Amino acid sequence: MAIYHLHVKVIGRKAGSSAVASAAYRSASRLRDDRLERSHDFSGKRGVVHSEVMLPENAPESWSDRERLWNDVEAFEVRKDAQLAREVEFALPREMTQAQGVELARDFVQAEFVDQGMIADLNVHWDIGEDGSPKPHAHVMLTMRSVDENGFGSKVRDWNRTEMVERWRERWADHVNERLAELDIDARIDHRSLEAQGIGLEPQSQIGAPAQRIEGEGIEAADRAEMHREIARNNGVRIIADPSVALDAITHQQSTFTRRDMAMFAHRHSDGLDQFNAVMGAMRGAPDLVELGRDGRGEDRFTTREMIEAEQRLHHAAALMAERDLHEVSDRDREAALVRAERRGLVLSGEQAEALAHVTDGRDLGVVVGYAGTGKSAMLGVAREAWEAAGYEVRGAALSGIAAENLESGSGIASRTIASMEHGWGQGRDLLTARDVLVIDEAGMVGTRQLERVLSHAREAGAKVVLVGDPQQLQSIEAGAAFRSIHERHGGVEISEVRRQREDWQRDATRDLATGRTGPAIHAYDAHDMVHVAETREQARGDLIDRWDRERQSSPDSSRIILTHTNAEVRELNEAARSRMREAGDLGEDVRVTVERGTRHFAAGDRVMFLANERGLGVKNGTLGSIEQVSPQAMTVRTDDGRNVSFDLKDYNRIDHGYAATIHKAQGMTVDRTHVLATPGMDAHGSYVALSRHRDGMDLHYGRDDFASRDRLVNALSRDRAKDMATDYSQAEPARDYAERRGISFRERVAEIVRKVPETVRGMFNGLRLPTASIDRATPGIDGTQEPNTASPVQPQADAPERAVAVDPDAAMRKARTDALIRHARAADAIIEAKREGLTPSAEQRRQLGAARDAFNAVRPNGWQDAEAAYSKDNSLAREAGTGRINRTIRALQLEAEIRTGRGTGRDADPARDPSLRADRFVQRWQALDQTSQRQYQAGDMSGYKSTRAEMGNMAKSLERDPQMESILANRKAELGIQMESGRRIGAALAFAHGIDMGRGRGIGL
Repeated sequence: MAIYHLHVKVIGRKAGSSAVASAAYRSASRLRDDRLERSHDFSGKRGVVHSEVMLPENAPESWSDRERLWNDVEAFEVRKDAQLAREVEFALPREMTQAQGVELARDFVQAEFVDQGMIADLNVHWDIGEDGSPKPHAHVMLTMRSVDENGFGSKVRDWNRTEMVERWRERWADHVNERLAELDIDARIDHRSLEAQGIGLEPQSQIGAPAQRIEGEGIEAADRAEMHREIARNNGVRIIADPSVALDAITHQQSTFTRRDMAMFAHRHSDGLDQFNAVMGAMRGAPDLVELGRDGRGEDRFTTREMIEAEQRLHHAAALMAERDLHEVSDRDREAALVRAERRGLVLSGEQAEALAHVTDGRDLGVVVGYAGTGKSAMLGVAREAWEAAGYEVRGAALSGIAAENLESGSGIASRTIASMEHGWGQGRDLLTARDVLVIDEAGMVGTRQLERVLSHAREAGAKVVLVGDPQQLQSIEAGAAFRSIHERHGGVEISEVRRQREDWQRDATRDLATGRTGPAIHAYDAHDMVHVAETREQARGDLIDRWDRERQSSPDSSRIILTHTNAEVRELNEAARSRMREAGDLGEDVRVTVERGTRHFAAGDRVMFLANERGLGVKNGTLGSIEQVSPQAMTVRTDDGRNVSFDLKDYNRIDHGYAATIHKAQGMTVDRTHVLATPGMDAHGSYVALSRHRDGMDLHYGRDDFASRDRLVNALSRDRAKDMATDYSQAEPARDYAERRGISFRERVAEIVRKVPETVRGMFNGLRLPTASIDRATPGIDGTQEPNTASPVQPQADAPERAVAVDPDAAMRKARTDALIRHARAADAIIEAKREGLTPSAEQRRQLGAARDAFNAVRPNGWQDAEAAYSKDNSLAREAGTGRINRTIRALQLEAEIRTGRGTGRDADPARDPSLRADRFVQRWQALDQTSQRQYQAGDMSGYKSTRAEMGNMAKSLERDPQMESILANRKAELGIQMESGRRIGAALAFAHGIDMGRGRGIGL
């Protein structure tokens, strides 16, 4: 299977290395080393399938000779500790042929290194492992100095920056995934660390040929195979001990999976046949594994309990918001907005008017499904005016920058990316309030976990959310089809009347694309001479540019875009289009500029695309424009929305030519005409987007070397790759239909799991599932319950109970409670530490916590509940109590008991003695919880944040049973964050002011 590996290191004399020897070894050749006056002969080395030196512009041609190049490097570097070269090593997908792998490596090296000014010595190795499987990878030795026709210049310090390495890592993943999709290979890689992906396994970052040290050569061979095997072996041990870490990793980008997916994962994370079988056995026997049935290809399909529970939390939040009715807009405000729109010449269709009534009807959740080009943004613009007239603040968000920009330009709703919005929330900025309406456009591209975070925050803040999108367009990158699933469960409105295209038959074609009938749509365009075939893709690319150029010159005022599937094709098309512009004299003088993707030539008149959001410039990822002025240092661009944007290239260089774009960049875009180059990686979702961007017309080009016939083209562009949800198979209707359409039988077990999912979980113990309390092979403890074996890491102090009772029964009980507290604290701390490390608590850790809870409950009823409530708010308490320092923890437990019971637990808290003391404690505790919740939110600890907010809700609710406390607190509203008189009782006012849901329970989900 395709794996991710990219490693960067420096070859230098300080480590005893020679650039000539290193090059000889990597190229399996014999090279003479002038500095050492000896030859390095590795011509007997096997597995090198491609070797070449790639030169940037202006580099001396003589350096294409490897021996000459590296001897000149050695001669130029005079320091005894000189850094001679940088090496980048990366794994190639074994699913590719050798020719495909070499082409991929060359394209990446050209774009990321040679175009940046480096000389690259590329060597592709196609080693065969002990198990007979190929282990293809590439070594690239790079020069470290600037180069011109006169030779080497100064060292380029920017090439040493950490940010550059991170860019290479990300760009390699992009290159690989694009090529895999283009070749229709069902595999993907991820450049992020496993920790960043939330996967509790060690990254396998080391690969290589069998180890050997080349004595006397000043070079150590690339021996990483044993380290790679050791990492795989260690990961296998982790999976066998806790298979949930493997299941979590598999479901990172897919909600359901097959036995083949498990086998591929087990192969990657195991060493040898025996461990592979053990890993597969552990995964198949995992208690969290849920069988769904057989899919349409006859393969068993699975999901995980965690995935089902995550989706249920999403649907729980959505259901509560759908039932809440707090954002009604009056008929007067709605009608006034419609009148203003008509004065501007905008008359809503019947479907648009129905959608307007739906999103402004007051419910806190609105769902609008609209086909491409149906005028969703125009409807939202009218809704914005109605919401604002009613006193609400309207915000917009989308997954991509260009989608957010299009939402803002089409509706007037100030918009940003969801990632940017969540980052602000994490910093405590721009939090939603009960007066906010949040519109999420292109919601079908948002993954389950991300949408759950947004909906949960909106629900707790009392805000309204309107989801707008189309499930048939581009799918989410992360696991799930949350938008489609919410629409099926909670309903909404659909806008199917296409308004973007100006001709009826084209509008019909867009409706066909939206409903999965790609074939009829393509046939309709073919009948109108808009589908064009050539013998090869190269010829199709030329035909496309010819047609684009003719239309550009005949209709210069019309907007247009060229669309295709991969970045590699985008670059080819950009260069071809730009050549036509140059031939026609429509470009100014070329200026050579180094930008984020390498060296480019720009001129006045060039079309450009911005590739990253930059709020200071007012541009988004995907913003298009034309260059008005350019120099090697700066550029001025007139964006398509009429703004002039000027910037220094040293501050912002994420820009490229904008004649062509990937289909992913085009979702949400509208132009007069599109030109589409079809390649094998496309599917029904990409086809729908690509073939529906235009107002006037579309031309689809393809080559017979990609699609031998028109039927092959239609089949490829009709492939349904819609993502599913685990809970698609857990409900009766319409989810049962969804399962049956895909040939998967309904399993009642999934429905049973869903029924058992707790509505609320708390703190660091979120989602923890414990075994039953029975403990085998244990010894009696001081409190009469069973203690774990003495080898346990959570073993408490264990004095004999008889001796304690003989001295003092009260002392024995105090000691039993102390021991139980310490034991429980150690068990809880183990869980907290595991979750802090991003790991799933093991079965043994869960067993220990269950036993510790039972022991604690036996000597102090509700003790463990109070303790875990305290630990969820201050994790350090568990570690502290586990070491025997229990005073601070005991005070925290007393406060939790006071909150739980609604009264004090000690003499000094007795309301008969001093009721104001309880009020003081209430205020102190409330303020502490409020501050804790803000810190947790800023740190991204959403489970802890939700737990803390639940405790605040419990405190507010407890006042319903305590009129005396409520009376005292009526004079302390400012300290509690209540800013105004609301007519509510204090508890309800607290909940309203802080956006707290008082309906939440206190229990920890098991």
